[in-house]
Amino acid sequence: MRGRLSLFVRAFALAGALLCGCRRGGEAPPATAAAPSSLPSILLVTLDTTRADAIGPEARGVETPAFDALARRGVRFRQAYATVPETLPSHSSMMTGLYPAGHGVHENGRFLGPALPVVAERLRGAGYRTAAFVSSFALARRFGLARGFDVYDDEPEAGRAERSARETTARALAELRANAKGPRFLWVHYYDPHAPYAPPEPFATRYAKAPYLGEVAAMDEQLGILVAEFERSGGPTAVLVAGDHGEGLGEHGESRHGDLLYQGTMHVPLLLTGPGVAAGVVETPVSTRHVFHTILDFAGLGAADSLRAPQAEVVLGEAMKPFLEYGWQPQVMAVEGRIKAIQAGRMEAYDVVADPGETRDLAVSSEPPRPLRTALRDYPVPAPAAAGTPATLDEEARRKLASLGYVGGGAAPVIRKDAPRPADMTGLFDVLERASDLFVREDYARAIPLLEQIRAQDPYNLDAVLRLATAHSALGHDAPAAQAFAKAADIAPGSPDVRAYLALHYARGKDWPRAAPLLEQVIAESPARVPALEALARIRERQGRPGEAADLWQRVYALRSPTAPEAVRLGELAMSAERTPLAIESFERARAAQGPAFAHDLELGVLYLDARRLTEARDALDRVPASHPAYAMALFKRAQASVLLNEPDQAQRIAAARRQADAVTRPLIERERLFAGR
Repeated sequence: MRGRLSLFVRAFALAGALLCGCRRGGEAPPATAAAPSSLPSILLVTLDTTRADAIGPEARGVETPAFDALARRGVRFRQAYATVPETLPSHSSMMTGLYPAGHGVHENGRFLGPALPVVAERLRGAGYRTAAFVSSFALARRFGLARGFDVYDDEPEAGRAERSARETTARALAELRANAKGPRFLWVHYYDPHAPYAPPEPFATRYAKAPYLGEVAAMDEQLGILVAEFERSGGPTAVLVAGDHGEGLGEHGESRHGDLLYQGTMHVPLLLTGPGVAAGVVETPVSTRHVFHTILDFAGLGAADSLRAPQAEVVLGEAMKPFLEYGWQPQVMAVEGRIKAIQAGRMEAYDVVADPGETRDLAVSSEPPRPLRTALRDYPVPAPAAAGTPATLDEEARRKLASLGYVGGGAAPVIRKDAPRPADMTGLFDVLERASDLFVREDYARAIPLLEQIRAQDPYNLDAVLRLATAHSALGHDAPAAQAFAKAADIAPGSPDVRAYLALHYARGKDWPRAAPLLEQVIAESPARVPALEALARIRERQGRPGEAADLWQRVYALRSPTAPEAVRLGELAMSAERTPLAIESFERARAAQGPAFAHDLELGVLYLDARRLTEARDALDRVPASHPAYAMALFKRAQASVLLNEPDQAQRIAAARRQADAVTRPLIERERLFAGR
């Protein structure tokens, strides 16, 4: 592929426009911010999974009056392109002004690094109140986009992974009505057109034969409600509406998005209204990363690269998911004028104005223009070591992403010169999605046939082979698990991922002592690998080493929050290791989460006594019910606290402890010096 695969070993050293998101000549000098009273309030609405041909005046088969009304009084970009066909990396570009090669987020489930400034931080520093309302777990605050927002509402009701545009709009309207002073920056993200398509009435009936379009129409209705309320809030306003990516809908063999770079998933709607914006349509290709620059422009923080004055440039995009997860060819696109080129194993080129369906590959007969070829050649391909779901992503997060159709791989892929082109592997797309979803949900029996199918068609897919081995291991199929692990070792000798999966296999079964040295090595190589930390912590518990187990669980919970039962278990381990402060902290965390259901007040009372926190010990021990199996111990400890607090009824409490003593507490009471003479 003309040396393209060698790019993954390059440092991210692309000059000028590509990484920093600036054109030649660099960023303009920082502008002096305008006085807050003269700044327009800014509304950014991002439309998830929305194709350019599914909304607006030129859309067919759907009515979108709210978007159309904005288009009539603003500027609409007929050739707008997402930077990547996935939710988190695309929004990361809009919030930073960078391509994925610059901000480092190439897939969902990754994290935007704190070193990169995001637009909300800039606006809050300029006097804006900043608020965001996102509709999908894919944009949860843990992934790094919440920085700079006074409000970041990312919690769907009842623990769901997404919410409807109607629910999100209601929350955004409450923010608009409750905080009316000064300029505001409001970001609202709608997720509705994402599969599975289930529009609400009346759109379900109206678009019964095209539910995807029904979802778009329902979303458009909420867009109209939101914009009307925003513009009623007073003062000058600016509105930007942008798609984060589209949907394949079966074109080029892609039913959804994330795997290919064709127009269905990369060509998106984009419009803006506001001060200095004349109504019209722009034909120049633009990137949605310039949403960042345009917001800064409206806020008086610099006009460089703003879409209020769009400049011709080579627009870039990438789809690295198949490369990072399966080791297939990396994919990059470049657009200039009406020509779009795609590099993925070989070059493709299309006239997307005359041939929007990309049915006639112009590269068969002639090379694309030099600027496109140069841009494709110079675009940095990320290192495969960054592949897979981040080690710090907990199982609940994985399940939520899986419910949205976003399940990252778990192993760095094997890179080979003869890697398949993603466009030639479309028959596996749905199989890969279903297998990943079932695997994350721990439905291993149903996942195994699909993983076998993937291995048969793509034998060097390391992630599929390791998942196959793990599925057999979880079901107790030792022989096929061993065979699959051996195959994985053949594919990737010395791979830390193979070592990690094998260690977890040993930890799960009768050979668990063999897991410890492997897990120690894995953790030394990858200190934030949560599954390995968890497995080694459980082994230390089985070995009777509670202090070491507690240390490991602390490392886990520094990377993800513990559940209430996990906090209780850490408290018990810390108590066994005589680490009173950690034990108290853990039990207090569990009590705060469980409320009246908390059943460990005896342990907490004992620990408070040990720490000489006497009033807290008294209160905790008073909460222990008489039905508790160790109530005699609670009475004994409560009597100790009473003496230390010099309570007037201490003699009665000692008598009650003696009266209800059991085989454990009776000798303790007799030896207790505090009770002598009382």
